Amino acid sequence: MALFGDKRDGTPAREEKPVSAKAGQLNALLGKGSEFEGKLTFEGEVRIDGKFSGQIVTKDTLTVGEGAKVTADITAGVIIISGSVEGTIRALQLVELHAPARVKGAIETPAMSMEKGVIFEGTTKMENLSAAKPPPPPGTAPTK
Repeated sequence: MALFGDKRDGTPAREEKPVSAKAGQLNALLGKGSEFEGKLTFEGEVRIDGKFSGQIVTKDTLTVGEGAKVTADITAGVIIISGSVEGTIRALQLVELHAPARVKGAIETPAMSMEKGVIFEGTTKMENLSAAKPPPPPGTAPTK
């Protein structure tokens, strides 16, 4: 009899099921003490508590934890920041800034909340990014 592997009848000893993400469930974590540089794309919710530099793209939720340091261009559905972020932030739905967040750069979002104690240095443009029309080409006269 083997400790691991198949049962005597030939069926696997343990049934493996695919992992599926449920709404509101954390899919990945870049923990304290970890550093990553590059492009991060994902579905579901990801939390960063370490250091990240590069680019982040998702339609879902990104959470930047209190001790995190992120230098990146971020495009996400919802962005929740409690740590330090430097770069361009584009949210399709919402940006939440929670104390003691420190944000330096441009924020584009249709909705934003900022707690007392947050340090924000940059610009904010609030509009519905998913419904934004491209500007007319230069040299064309507006129609009446």
